[in-house]
Amino acid sequence: MRILDSASPGWLYRRRRLLLDVLLWAVVAAPVGYAEASPPYSRYTLPLLVGKLLVLSAAVVASRRQPLVALVLAVLGSLVDGNFVFAIPVFSYLAGRRSASVGPAIMVFVLITAGGSALNLGLLGAGAATWFLLASVLLFAAVFPWLVGRYRRQQQELADAGRRHVDALTREQRGAAERIRLRERARIAGEMHDSLGHDLSLIALRAAALEVAADLDDRHRAAAGELRASVSAATERLHEIIGVLRDEGGASVRPSGETVADLVEGAREAGMAVRMEAAPAVAELPAMTGHAAHRIVREALTNAARYAPGAPVEVRLTRDGDRVEVTVVNDAPPAGPLPAPPSQGSGLLALAERVRLAGGTLDAGHRAEGGFAVRAVLPATAAPPEVVGSAAEGGLTSWSDGRPGPVERPVDAERRLHDARRRVRRSLLVALVAPVGFALVLSFVYYPVATAGTVLDRATFDQMRVGAARSELVGLPRRQLERPTPVDRAGCEYYTDGNFPLAEPTWRLCFTDGRLISKEWIA
Repeated sequence: MRILDSASPGWLYRRRRLLLDVLLWAVVAAPVGYAEASPPYSRYTLPLLVGKLLVLSAAVVASRRQPLVALVLAVLGSLVDGNFVFAIPVFSYLAGRRSASVGPAIMVFVLITAGGSALNLGLLGAGAATWFLLASVLLFAAVFPWLVGRYRRQQQELADAGRRHVDALTREQRGAAERIRLRERARIAGEMHDSLGHDLSLIALRAAALEVAADLDDRHRAAAGELRASVSAATERLHEIIGVLRDEGGASVRPSGETVADLVEGAREAGMAVRMEAAPAVAELPAMTGHAAHRIVREALTNAARYAPGAPVEVRLTRDGDRVEVTVVNDAPPAGPLPAPPSQGSGLLALAERVRLAGGTLDAGHRAEGGFAVRAVLPATAAPPEVVGSAAEGGLTSWSDGRPGPVERPVDAERRLHDARRRVRRSLLVALVAPVGFALVLSFVYYPVATAGTVLDRATFDQMRVGAARSELVGLPRRQLERPTPVDRAGCEYYTDGNFPLAEPTWRLCFTDGRLISKEWIA
């Protein structure tokens, strides 16, 4: 049986969530509990209190996964107990903070507005002033906190996008450094393989020539044979260790100033029979093409020395328009190849990749009449930088830590960060402008209803004479405003001058037995 570790991150996270939910419940339940705990009491006080607290508990539980449901429960609870109004801003803020999309919240607010208007104006018969008050409560207790929560959510997403952007840049920098390190290591290893392998092959060729010299005694002949075998074995070990680490990202480094003619001359000095034909037009070649041609001739001469000792070799460099052809052909070895492990072909594969990066093609294989031929066609003009760059960068589809591909490219992370910043700015603008806009909309809806038939202008008010019969008063509005309770007087009527947006009572006309006994301006 597995024992749950009380110190595990998951357990600590669940305990923290539970404590936060309990604290939330205590905050929203305090106004309701305090009101019910205050006298007077009835026999329904306790059941009602339990029911209200259960509703709040359900709202707290739902606020994690369905925050809009929690908001609806708080609004419905306010129909029974006005103290639920204190819970509406809390659950509204959580709805904005925890909801991923905007559409459901807008639909909920529209339904609450429509349902509340129908309930108050239609079923309960509340006046326009009551409707305006309830709509204002919905605006500032529900919509505005939701906008603030939405803004805080966008801020959190912006912070997350910023962290992802920094992580992506860090991974890119690490990956670039790792790729540079690997390319440099492969370049050095490839140069060691090519240069050292070439030199070792020439040493083996000299040892083989010394071994078959007629004027050498048997003891020195045996030593020459051991030297040849040792050099051959060392060449193969070098081939096995670093032959697969070929450079794939650019031109190989070669001895300063060394040309193809220098390579051929070095092979001749080692005892190889090499004939070279080079057109004058190939003297000046682009850097990539020149390096590739040098690499082709060196690899071909090395292979000829290793696998076809004593065979004549022909090197040709010709130019036809914007193309350069490099051909290295060797005949079959007269006495058969030297004993050595079979070739793995990795050198030709690396050579083919080098030629491809230079923008050319390579063809190599055995000839029907015997021997081996290497033929490459290279561009005589410099390739566009974007072509070389795309070829060099192709295949870099994984990070240096061995994952199958980039988690997020810096350009994607930067675009995500830009979108997050734009959403934050938009949310802040909406949070500041929307309440004002909604308030204006409510005012423009409420004002015509409240002022229709209740406006008494100043000139008409001044013309009214105290003592005149009500029926003789000219310009008296057709309906009255609701009587303000704090200043209500029996037999008095209240009118407004049309002040925006609340259309508060401005004039008070008091009548006795149908005659005007007083007229007042209400401050």
